[in-house]
Amino acid sequence: MREDVEKEGTAILLVDDDAALLAVLGRALSAPGVAVTGASSGEAALHKLAAGFFDVVVSDINMPGMNGLKLLHAVRQHDLDLPVVLMTADPDLKSAAAAVEYGAFQYLIKPIAIDRLRAVVDRAINVGRMARLKRACAEEFGSGSFYVGDRAGIDSKLNLAFQSLWMAYQPIVRAADSETFGYEALMRSDEPALPNPNAVLIAAEKVGRLHDVGRAVRALVAAQAAEVARGGALVFVNMHSEDLLDPALYLPSAGLSRVAGQVILELNDRASLERVNDVPARLEKLRALGFRIAIDDLGGGQADPATFSRLEPEFVKLDIRMIRGIDRDSAKQKIVGSITRLCRNMGKATVAEGVENELERATLIEAGCDFLQGYLFGHPRPLSALERPNERLS
Repeated sequence: MREDVEKEGTAILLVDDDAALLAVLGRALSAPGVAVTGASSGEAALHKLAAGFFDVVVSDINMPGMNGLKLLHAVRQHDLDLPVVLMTADPDLKSAAAAVEYGAFQYLIKPIAIDRLRAVVDRAINVGRMARLKRACAEEFGSGSFYVGDRAGIDSKLNLAFQSLWMAYQPIVRAADSETFGYEALMRSDEPALPNPNAVLIAAEKVGRLHDVGRAVRALVAAQAAEVARGGALVFVNMHSEDLLDPALYLPSAGLSRVAGQVILELNDRASLERVNDVPARLEKLRALGFRIAIDDLGGGQADPATFSRLEPEFVKLDIRMIRGIDRDSAKQKIVGSITRLCRNMGKATVAEGVENELERATLIEAGCDFLQGYLFGHPRPLSALERPNERLS
């Protein structure tokens, strides 16, 4: 081990079902300031991980019961940054590809030269420590960034996020009288590694699980829609453009399809529809089920100019950046006024997002916005804490 590693003290977890090899490798990796703990199985390794801290895991792949790849998955539930070095005497393309995909630090083929093993473990330790420092900085300075390094870690945290997923609802009110028109359903998760909806979506996109997120959200909303929409309120549900490629979205038997008449599906103005073939036909199917379409964050920048025309939305939601401080910005007032007039001419209703004070509210009413949404009318709340439709909001 290098001197800078020795000074800090190092803990290595070595896993192999071959007792003789376990002993040999343990002696080879031992050094001043380095503690090597052996485990004869994946299950035993997990017990060791639960009981103490390690800088690196070095594991055989081919073991009875929990093999090295399964152990890697389990390690990621315990620690996102712990490097795992996998070894095998029977290399094959499939296991090598899986090791790389799920974030093994390195895939080594037995027999391994001791100097080579020491060098790989040394590097893994230092890379792991750097990963921990990066995460600590992100948490300390409140970036809220998504920071999960590999496929196994992402899958693990996504699964935890799905277990704690819940929906918050923010009121949308009529501009004329501030009475409830509907609610926007907002995804929430109690998983600390994925602290906001954007982090969940980024994680899901990295591992090809966007459809899983969409289905989970739609199932939650469907289960609560009757209560949310009590009194005639509508429910606005955010979708990723990839959801349009999910066959489950179009099933008449799907939970959300059964309440489609109460649901507005929102797609972001910045969403790219390049991967979605035959958009008009897909939207026609959704409208035939009873859904209506909204375009979200209009005017937020970096928009795909084709999105609006391809969606032909019934509702147009104006981005918060156009709304914030509109009472003090004549340029914003002109832009919003022009958009609302154009939308009204096309038979589309406008929703201004991010309204926080009475001056913004008055300006938006004067500009002709149909509906308003923002903290002035209510923060996102769980179902149990909702204001009831048609009750005047303070």
